[in-house]
Amino acid sequence: MKQELAKDVYTKLLKKWPDAHCELDYISPYELLIATILSAQTTDIIVNKASPSLFKSYPTAELLAAAKLNDVEELIKSTGFYKNKAKNIIKCANDLVQTYSGEVPKNLKQLIALAGVGRKTANVVLGNAFNINHGVVVDTHVKRCSNLIGLSDETKPEKVEKDLMEIFPNEQWTMLSHLLIFLGRRICIARKPQCSLCPIKELCKSSKVDL
Repeated sequence: MKQELAKDVYTKLLKKWPDAHCELDYISPYELLIATILSAQTTDIIVNKASPSLFKSYPTAELLAAAKLNDVEELIKSTGFYKNKAKNIIKCANDLVQTYSGEVPKNLKQLIALAGVGRKTANVVLGNAFNINHGVVVDTHVKRCSNLIGLSDETKPEKVEKDLMEIFPNEQWTMLSHLLIFLGRRICIARKPQCSLCPIKELCKSSKVDL
């Protein structure tokens, strides 16, 4: 029964990483929103190296909304796809200023309507900036680990999210994402999974450890 598997997986992962958290650096909902947009198709480490200069130059949505595109591109070039990302974060900042007086909304529908924001980004912001468990953040690590463990057989992120939301309690959704991401980054590495070190090796259907 997947609910029982989910319960056991969550318990063991939480025991292993009780301090699991979002690894993007931020001090406000605005910074988390922009950093999450920048994190698409790159790593949190790269974003964390680029974001301090960006937020030093543009500490508010109002300042970013008024920024010159070339200046922003130069600051975020290392994150990849920087031309499109620069356009998105400036447009997103404009949306925040024009519609929400520069504040980040606490509503999924409103967040998704912002430039450069999809459901995953919205879930990151709601769960981490506002402690609102509206959904499960499904990135490449969460999707891969969920498939390997046997929590979901789906491949599309929105379908994996739906499966996880059905078997994990609402109050666990944000932490669940952190735990699966920690697992995927530290042990269940895509090219070289370290099954012998895995805290849930006896639960995982894909474990290569003889128990």
